[in-house]
Amino acid sequence: MKDYSVQKLRNVCLLSHGGAGKTTLAEAAMYNTGALDRLGKISDGTTATDYDPEEIKRKISINLAVAPFEWGGCKVNMIDTPGYFDFVGEVRQGLRASESALILISARDGVAVGTEKSWEYASESKLPRMVFVNKMDDENADFDKTLEQAAGLFGKSLLPFQLPIAEGGKLSGVVDVIARKAYRFNKENAEPADMPAASADRVDQIWEQLKELIAEASEELMEKYFGGEDFTPEEISRGLRDGVCSGSIVPVLCGSALSNAGIKLLMDAIVAYLPDPAYKGAITATRADSGEPVELKPSESEPVSALVFKTIADPFVGRISIFKVFSGTMKTDSVLYNATSEKTEKIAQLFVLRGKKQIPTDKVIAGDIGAAAKLQNTSTNDTLSDVSAKVVLDKIAFPEPCISLAVEAKAKGDEEKISSGLQRLQDEDLTFKVYQNAETKQMIISGIGEQHLDVLVSKLKAKFNVGVNLIDPKVPYRETIRKKIKVEGKHKKQSGGHGQYGHVWVEFEPGEADDLEFNEKIFGGAVPKQYFPAVEKGLKDAIQKGVLAGYPVVKLRATLVDGSYHDVDSSEMAFKLAARLAYKKGLPTASPVILEPIDHVEVNIPDSYMGDIIGDLNKRRGRIMGMEPQSGGGQQVLAEVPAAEMFKYANDLRSMTQGRGSFKEWFERYEEAPANIAQKIIEGAKKDLESDEDDE
Repeated sequence: MKDYSVQKLRNVCLLSHGGAGKTTLAEAAMYNTGALDRLGKISDGTTATDYDPEEIKRKISINLAVAPFEWGGCKVNMIDTPGYFDFVGEVRQGLRASESALILISARDGVAVGTEKSWEYASESKLPRMVFVNKMDDENADFDKTLEQAAGLFGKSLLPFQLPIAEGGKLSGVVDVIARKAYRFNKENAEPADMPAASADRVDQIWEQLKELIAEASEELMEKYFGGEDFTPEEISRGLRDGVCSGSIVPVLCGSALSNAGIKLLMDAIVAYLPDPAYKGAITATRADSGEPVELKPSESEPVSALVFKTIADPFVGRISIFKVFSGTMKTDSVLYNATSEKTEKIAQLFVLRGKKQIPTDKVIAGDIGAAAKLQNTSTNDTLSDVSAKVVLDKIAFPEPCISLAVEAKAKGDEEKISSGLQRLQDEDLTFKVYQNAETKQMIISGIGEQHLDVLVSKLKAKFNVGVNLIDPKVPYRETIRKKIKVEGKHKKQSGGHGQYGHVWVEFEPGEADDLEFNEKIFGGAVPKQYFPAVEKGLKDAIQKGVLAGYPVVKLRATLVDGSYHDVDSSEMAFKLAARLAYKKGLPTASPVILEPIDHVEVNIPDSYMGDIIGDLNKRRGRIMGMEPQSGGGQQVLAEVPAAEMFKYANDLRSMTQGRGSFKEWFERYEEAPANIAQKIIEGAKKDLESDEDDE
């Protein structure tokens, strides 16, 4: 590739609902520039950006991929992102590396939930955007209906820069509203043609709207507009770009990525209207040593700073770090500082990625996107900067995982390989968490949705050759008692030589603390003080297993009130065993109960789903604690729900709200389980115990 200045770069994030054609569009754009010698197809698994075996198998994008090409004197980095909600982390990464967003809408399906999400993501990132109405060659395509629907949802800033020309019910060309010219498609080329008479009035109408928006760019243009003067071509071009970059104008173009119709015109528009990395000027970072803000100019001559926004864990090549340079010039063989790991990294080899293809380069300038392999101390969200000007760039805010399942090895002895493989996969996907639950002795993986976790399991098999099953995690129940009892525990054993003798009377009653509350009220030395710690230790060991279902006992107060000892045969061990006997004998008579974990749940939904959501939470034995209106017309439902009822809630909520709902959940407290639920828990524990004994 040639060298380009910062002003000649465009970083564009492709966004859409799943299946709207982002990957096909990126493929066509690269093909049009000669970056690819043939057009790959998703159905054949031959596209440049969907190269992962999981993507080829499932025929969907799962990972972010960079698709650079040269066009119109500029270098464009198109960032292809997944459209399915489970992979939103990849979308967040793509947005962080972009100055603009290109949102695709299917002309056949219209605005879908993913389109709404795409608009929302671009708005949150404050990115200028452009809309491409794709699949115009479909027999059910309807440009006007799609545009009307989009403008109704996203505002009147959406204006068609192109109008489709249809002949015989098929897309044959477009009218360029800005140039007031028509083009007819001849394969991938757009050739000048006569403008259809039916389009002229509409072009004039759109132009009036555009002139008004262009006039708002400056007082000088406003005066010309109200004075009835025409704008010069330069003023129109500058005014349109300023309007697009400020977000007051959102160009709408149309065509078909699959048949490569109108894609070159779209590429022209990207170069003409979307911002370069220097358009907004300096960005704010933080000094690594002091935490003070510092401005970074997007210039090649500044000290280098770059954010690693994506990591690929390749079992053969090793770790590949994809980064965007925000200032300066990153060069091969340079040494940079990582503020997160507080270590330096040697950049041995730089390259540009086109899908999985590595194109070597000796430098990556401010505003551009590059990659490096085998960085030892660098992960996603880390900043690499000049050793003499250490800075930290704003990190990507990833969504928290909302579904957790337990990992079960298919083959015994694979646990270590599973753990190692999952840790490697976690390096490349920060929306995925893995941890070992010490209490249930299960390895838990958490992600955005079931499909997300399913993909991770498939990657684990493909990349690290280890198979697992996903099962519901065990719920960490607890046990406690409801009434006070006094019970005796005596351990007496005589078998030649020294015997064993420990004798206690213990009062058990409900307590307040999660851990055991131990007291003593011994009079007259019935039990010597030296054995008090042994009694407490015996009880602390005993409460690890409750008498109903074997779950730990909480909120228990135990008071040693009496007992006896033997001068020769008593020992700490004897009193520990006596305490355990008292526990096992007494707790079944103290009205033991099962406690279940209760989670605090906050569900964000549009108003229209309120009834369904509340009804569903009630079915899950939840209690509605309140509702709070949210900006944008939504509602937040606050509830407390048993954790056992929430395992698959992420999928159910998505289904109930067509993907428009989201939720947060965290542990609140333990609460007594209803009798029917407690009985099921006890029966389940007995079955597990029998199963474990059978395995032995």
